[in-house]
This record gives sequence, C-alpha cells and structure tokens, in this order.
Amino acid sequence: MATSTSSHHQSGAKAAAAGGLTVFAAVLLFISGSMDFCRGLMAVLEDQVFLRTPNYVFEFDLTTWGWIHLVLGAIAVVVSIGLFVAMTWARVIGVILAGLMIIANFLSIPYHPLWSLTLIAMDGFIIWALCVVRRDTLY
Repeated sequence: MATSTSSHHQSGAKAAAAGGLTVFAAVLLFISGSMDFCRGLMAVLEDQVFLRTPNYVFEFDLTTWGWIHLVLGAIAVVVSIGLFVAMTWARVIGVILAGLMIIANFLSIPYHPLWSLTLIAMDGFIIWALCVVRRDTLY
C-alpha cells in the first residue's frame, strides 16, 4: 500500500512541476509577446525612439522590423493563451515562435540593444520550459 501511495505522490509531483513550467513558459511568452508587440508598434508609429547604427550588416527598414515584431508579438500572445489552457499545439508553436523571436531580436540588436538582449534571454527560458517537460508528465 505504501508503494502505490508513494508512486502516486511522485507522479503527482511530476505533473505539478510540469504544469508549473508550462505556466512559467506561458507567462514569459505573454510578456515577451506583449513587449515585442509594443516594440513593433513603436517602430511602425514613431521610429525616432530607436538607435541608428551605421554600417550594420543586417540593416533593414525600421518600419519593416516594426511589422515583423508586431506580428510575432501578437501571435505570441495568442499562443500563450493556448499554453494557459494546456493545448499541445501551443507547446510546439511556442518553441518555434520563441526561436523566431530570438532570431528577430538578434538581428535588431543595433536598434535597441538592451531590449533585444532581454527578450532573447526570455525567449531562451521559454524554449527551455517548454522542452524540458516530458509529454507523459503533462496529463
């Protein structure tokens, strides 16, 4: 009897940890998506808040970067809602989206360095939290 109770307690603890990491990823994805959305909005509406770096290899129009961040941020917020309700598709898309957001933020480091590096770190934690949990501990 003690063995079945002990294994039931361990599986419950694993499920709680898995759920906690998913909520952690959902919250970070929501925050990162909201910040990316705001960053995109700033670039589309008023690009004077960004730095200008001459001779940068990946130099693009700030309005284009604004739309990229705006779209990625909006999708991230929607996917984070899917994570809050434990949808499997949201885990897969969340990892892919966080990877794309890392690339977008890396390429826009010269325009807003501290913000870009902060979002890269957050997106790395999102990928970690969504990938570290095994599927059998989720449900």
